[in-house]
Amino acid sequence: MLTLLFSLSVSNGYCLLSSAQVPNDDIARRRVLRAEETATSRTTDCTVQWTCVDESLTGKCIQYHNDQWFEFTPRVSGRYFVNIGGQQCRDVRGVQLVVLTGTPCQPATYQVLSCTSLGSQDDVFVTLDSLLAGQPYLLNVDGYLRDFCQFNLTVSATPQGLPALELPPPAEPQSSRLVTLRWQLSDSLGSVPRFQVWRREAAETRAARRAAVPVARTTYGGAASDYSFTDTLAAPGRYLYQVVAEAAAGPPVLVQQQWYSFSQINKKASAPINQGSPPGVREQLQWEKRARKMRRQRPVR
Repeated sequence: MLTLLFSLSVSNGYCLLSSAQVPNDDIARRRVLRAEETATSRTTDCTVQWTCVDESLTGKCIQYHNDQWFEFTPRVSGRYFVNIGGQQCRDVRGVQLVVLTGTPCQPATYQVLSCTSLGSQDDVFVTLDSLLAGQPYLLNVDGYLRDFCQFNLTVSATPQGLPALELPPPAEPQSSRLVTLRWQLSDSLGSVPRFQVWRREAAETRAARRAAVPVARTTYGGAASDYSFTDTLAAPGRYLYQVVAEAAAGPPVLVQQQWYSFSQINKKASAPINQGSPPGVREQLQWEKRARKMRRQRPVR
């Protein structure tokens, strides 16, 4: 049997009010989904059936702690999207998706198709290409690093939210509060009316849209290839920027993402700074302390 194992880990928000274990914590009682049906569930008090998973197949991409099971069988072959939204969680860690083929609860038959790590509570979608009509697919949802989360899950023909892709590596601290992004419109994107620029500070749970950049036209009527956007930061922090192309046909495409670390600390200063320091310096020290704590809890890969 061909199966698809979908592992979702979610992050910061708040502790869920209810602590009852969901029935589909057991793979034998997995919840059957229909296309376009939204399922609301939670990872609270879920446990792992270790005979049905194998962490060695995914390496550092995922660790199972409180998973649960769903099943989806498409009536029509083709591309589908797993939309994850409405996340309300305890910690800031994000979602992870693992896709495998094989027989349910027989890890020796599994083959990993993809493994995606995230780091926010943004509404996101994961693209599943070439699903087969009449073929059951298994979806496994897990709270990352023992996180407790409520979430909405939909298998749909239409994507919702931002593309779910692995985060980029961290960036070295910079002293400038001006951030300039540069990207190109590649031929592979096809017809694109505009780009959306999103920004999220590392401690925030969701990204905010900063700008819409329309596709420019050359004197010959074609689409210009080079684009840029400059943002001004109001406070020190680590900021994730994402540039998403709104494709005229097909799902949105992430064309660029990068971290920008804004710091006002003088690296050469060796004397300790007390509470009598200027407000701007104290604010920066507080951010550095918070950033170090956050990196220990959820290192950016």
